[in-house]
Parts: sequence; C-alpha cells; structure tokens
Amino acid sequence: MNDKAQTRARVVEGKATPLGAFPHVKRAGDFLFVSGTSSRRPDNSIAGAEPDATGRVRPCIEVQTREVLNNIRDILRSVDADLEDVVEVCSHLVNMNDFAQYNQVYAQFFDADGPTRTTVAVHQLPHPHLVIEIKAVAYKPLR
Repeated sequence: MNDKAQTRARVVEGKATPLGAFPHVKRAGDFLFVSGTSSRRPDNSIAGAEPDATGRVRPCIEVQTREVLNNIRDILRSVDADLEDVVEVCSHLVNMNDFAQYNQVYAQFFDADGPTRTTVAVHQLPHPHLVIEIKAVAYKPLR
C-alpha cells in the first residue's frame, strides 16, 4: 500500500466544522487520531448548554460528556472503526469538580479493559459554554 493510503485526513460531513485548519480524524498506518472533540453540533449550538427558564446557561458535564463520546463514535464510524478500537483517551475538563459526573458517563462507554486515559484540567476551551473536550487514538489495522 502506498504512503498516501497509509496517511489520510478527513473532515466528517454532518459534524461540527473544525474551528481551524485541522481534520476530525487522521489515519497514520493502523492508527486513527481523533482531534479534540466537543459537544458542539453542526449548527454551532452546544449540547449540554441550553438556557434554563431564566435564560441562564448552566453547562451540564453529563450531557456534554455523552455528546462528546457519541461524536467520537460517529467520527470513528466514518472511517470504519468504533469506540472498541480506541486505545487512548485524553480528556480536558474546565472544572475538576465535574470529575465524578464525567466518570459516571464515561463508564457507560468504556470499562477497565478500555483505553488508557489521562484527564487534565484546563483554564478554558474555545467557547465559554464548553466544559469538556476529548481527543482519542484508535487502532484499526488497514485491510
């Protein structure tokens, strides 16, 4: 197989457009690298950041975590992979007080036999209503 087939990048149709010059996912040989993914929707609204009855937005870590992991699943499926192919995850939380709730949702997608994981606190993400971003590496051999 030639080098071009071994390395290719993809922006996935139907997902939020990246906020810069980068792909959603890039294959490098048998590995797939998923760029940092948020709960942003294709229309630029943010799942888990809807206004309450008073009009105030209170971001929800549970909703955002679930949406991020579903977005990663969709991105991987666009290249014939899935969450069971993920070998490493790096999560960025704006508030470590959200760690327990994030863990509860994460456990609905992965168990102790799942990917290795690093979780770090960050000062902020590209939008003030985003409270989590996750990047992932998957291993899916070329056929």
